Order: sequence, then C-alpha cells, then structure tokens
Amino acid sequence: MADIIESNHDNQEEFYKSLKEKLESQHNFPEEYLFKFIVPGDSEKITEILRVFDELKYTLSNRESSKGKYTSVSLQCFVMDADQVIDIYQKVAKIENVMML
Repeated sequence: MADIIESNHDNQEEFYKSLKEKLESQHNFPEEYLFKFIVPGDSEKITEILRVFDELKYTLSNRESSKGKYTSVSLQCFVMDADQVIDIYQKVAKIENVMML
C-alpha cells in the first residue's frame, strides 16, 4: 500500500494520474479503503480531516505518538472508485501540516 502514495513525480497531475492507475490495478472498487494520516498533536487538524469525510460512512481510529507530538489518524471508508479516493486525498492535501500515507 505504501508504494501507492510514495512517488518522485515532478508535478501533481502526473502524480495523481499514476496514483489512479495503481489504485485501479490493486483494488476492486467499490470497497472499503484505508486512509492514513499523520498530524501534529492538534485536535483541530483531526477535525479538519473529518470534515472531508462528512458525507461518507467511515470508521475512525487515532493513536498518539509516545511523546504526544503526533497523532496517527486512520479512517476506513467505503469508496466507489479510484477517483473518489483521489478526490479525498486532494482535499486533505489542502490542510496544512498533514502527512498522507
């Protein structure tokens, strides 16, 4: 899964095109998809992420780092297709200081 997000693309359009190809080849949509994010130990960032998922059915789990500096946020969400996954990633990407895994 990590190889889907990790990339060395020069521009966002190329990155998202490659991501869509990988998602479609590695997943059977519609299905449950696991989104993972790392945020600073700031509940406001988690709230901003959850707003992206407002209209969707999801299961949330959080885990703080040992020193409380960061929080990992995992959302298991039913998605229809690769385009929906990409749309969610693009919306979360606009939130400052959020790392997408």
